[in-house]
Amino acid sequence: MTSAPKIKNQLKSYINRYIPFSAEETDSFFKYLAIKSYSKKEILLETNQVCKQHFFIIEGLLRAHYTNEKGTDKIIQFAIENWWMTNLESYVRETPSNFTIDTLEKSTILSISKDNLEKAFIEIPKLERLFRIIAENTLVAIQRKNEFYMKLSSKERFLTLQRDIPDFLQRVPMYMIASYLDITPEYLSEIRKNL
Repeated sequence: MTSAPKIKNQLKSYINRYIPFSAEETDSFFKYLAIKSYSKKEILLETNQVCKQHFFIIEGLLRAHYTNEKGTDKIIQFAIENWWMTNLESYVRETPSNFTIDTLEKSTILSISKDNLEKAFIEIPKLERLFRIIAENTLVAIQRKNEFYMKLSSKERFLTLQRDIPDFLQRVPMYMIASYLDITPEYLSEIRKNL
């Protein structure tokens, strides 16, 4: 597992991309976070479980997915290093999650509970601004993905993903990429063959 000082430095670098935090503010925030290492294929949140954490990926790869009425696994989100992942509706409303979050690689994750996040907001007021920026960026990403699905062909969706996050494609099996792009693995194979 990565050492705590290294993790803290990574978190500080991430935060400072949005808002300048002093070493003391980073230390204060860090004390509210839990560090945990996960093996590949470990579940962080199960379907029908209430989501009680925000997850920040230090190293590794997470996915959010559900099984549809046809019994097909549908991937709705991936998250890599320096990304946050949660089920926001379940977290905020304290309702059962409609999807599962699990690891696709050995991962080191920081997590923060709702209670701890509220305490951290009081102790470090600018933290609320950081989480507002994160929420705004997440909303923009969701809107872009929806637009991306409506306007782009399957091939264009794949090429956009390849252009925007090239190393990501090396880390995720193609059948999962196909699920995320809402196309069949066979069709994705054909697209890749014709490139």
